Parts: sequence; C-alpha cells; structure tokens
Amino acid sequence: MSVCKLDPSLERIVVGNFQFPLGVYPIEPMTPRPGYTLLFESADGGEDQEWEEWPDRYLFDAVVSFERLESLVWTLFSLFPGRVYPILDILGHDDYREIDPFVSYDLIGVDRMMDHLRRYREFFFEDGMCGFGAMTEEPFLYVFVDEHKIVTVRAQTDLKDRIERIMRAYDLEPVEEPAGADSAAHEHRGVLLAPEDDKTLLPFDEIAGRLRDEWRLILNIDPESNVDDEGAELGVTPWRCVVRIDDEPERDPRFAEIFLAADGLRSAEDTALHATEELLADSLPLPEEEDVEVIIFDRVTPDHLREFIGAKGKLPKKGPWTSGTILAARWIEPR
Repeated sequence: MSVCKLDPSLERIVVGNFQFPLGVYPIEPMTPRPGYTLLFESADGGEDQEWEEWPDRYLFDAVVSFERLESLVWTLFSLFPGRVYPILDILGHDDYREIDPFVSYDLIGVDRMMDHLRRYREFFFEDGMCGFGAMTEEPFLYVFVDEHKIVTVRAQTDLKDRIERIMRAYDLEPVEEPAGADSAAHEHRGVLLAPEDDKTLLPFDEIAGRLRDEWRLILNIDPESNVDDEGAELGVTPWRCVVRIDDEPERDPRFAEIFLAADGLRSAEDTALHATEELLADSLPLPEEEDVEVIIFDRVTPDHLREFIGAKGKLPKKGPWTSGTILAARWIEPR
C-alpha cells in the first residue's frame, strides 16, 4: 500500500508545553495560547444554488497543541452521520491565488474519509501546505482544519453543548484570543519524504491528486471569471495545466503539460483538452472523454511562463494573447 513518510531531518518547534505541527511554525518569539472562541452566526446562504441555506449556528475556532490535534479531529468527526461532503484546501502554485479550494458535491462515507486521514496522516496533520474537513446539511455540521492546523467548527444550535463538552475534554476553554502559528510571523513548509527510488512513498502532489479522485473533488472557483485573491479582474492570463490521460487499463496514466492563455477556468479547461488532443494525434487516437481530465489549473505570470518553458519551447507570439491560445504543449516524464 502506498503511504507517506515524514522527512526525518525536520525539527518540531515546541514553546513551553505547546507543540507546533512540523509544517507550520512561528519564526518570531510568541506565546501560544490554546483554547477556543465561540460566536453565534445567523442563518444565511442561498447564493450558491448547490447548497441549502445555512441555518442559525455556532462557530468555534480552536487552537490545540499538535499532540492532541488528531484525537480532537476524530472526536469531532464522530458527530457526523454516515456520509459527508469532503473539503480540501491546497496551498498551490497559482501566481494569483494563494489557496486552491476543493469541495465535493457528492456524499462519501465518513468511514472511507477517515481511512484516508489515517493512511495519509502526515499529509493531513503535519503538512503546512494543506487543510481539510467535511460538512453535512442534516444535521448542519462543518469541521475544518486549516493550513495552520486551527480547527473551525460550525454547528447547528442543538449541537453546541456536545461540542463544548468535547472542547473541555481536551482541556480547551473559551479564551478571548487563542494563539497558534498564525498569530505571529510564521512559515509553511512541506514535510513529506518521497525519494525517487521508493515508489511506495507518495509525494504531496500525488496524494492530493488521489484525494481529488477518491473524494470526487472539484476546484471551487467561478469558472467564467478570472480574478485574483482581492477580486480584481485579470482578463486573459497565461495558465499552466496538467492533463491526465488514462488510455490503457494495464498501463499507468500519462500526463501532458499545457501552457495556454485563457480568461477563466472553463476556457482554460477547453483549451487544455484541445491541446492534448493535438498532442495525442501523432501517437494514438484520443481516448474516450472520461479518460482525459485536466487535474491542475495554475495561472502564471508572463515572467514565470518564460521560466517554465525555457529552452524547451518557444512562445508562438508575444502577448497580449486572446483567450484560447495554446502557447506550448509537452509530455511530462513519470516520476
């Protein structure tokens, strides 16, 4: 079974009795303060047609020392019914977006999700480049561990007492300002060891890719617009897309790297698939559509684009480009 393993060269930061995850830690003096805040939020929603309106609920934000984080998450997950909507955040490589937010609109078994949390526990609980969680609508419950390993819970009002008892069981009390790694200058880092000669140890990106498949995740951004984290319109930008091709059941998938210009996610996907069809044309017929999938959508600055393409490819023309322009396409060598 493929697994993940911590880089043994990394050292854990400990301040007093408080342990930080290996993947996110303060880089200036600070005093950690475990505990949680509690707020009431009124019913809202309706903007996203995929989800029902969120009911009146309580919001818990909890800071907990690393050695108790995993156990706290298991206890909170015990409140879920049998099927949940998974959530995954990745600190990705998009030059205009810090976090790639993935959600599933398909329910999966909570036991199946917890199996993945155990199998890739170093990825979920130690790595500073990802956050994860789940939610249900009946009952309304949202549990999320962000990239700082801060635990956020949103729960319908009748779950408040149970969650408060859970917090007390982990020696967490209400405090005005809990303080974790994000309360000071801090750094994020990947923590996984993935040597080239051991294919059983999975690197970060491969685990994230497997989870996208297993949890049926989609990138939760507006497919028709192209904005940065502040909401500023970017127009047409260069993109780097990676396409996976499963053309033979007995063979590992192949991957194509496509550089293109697009004014949004939908245009980028259509252009990447078209470029892949052209790339495949010289070697074999294009497989069925369900066997070809764009798995990475990263916007890049023009300077970053030139670094990516380098001496291996030339841009067909200087920008500005029109949306749907293919700039370069090539196969990616397997790890």
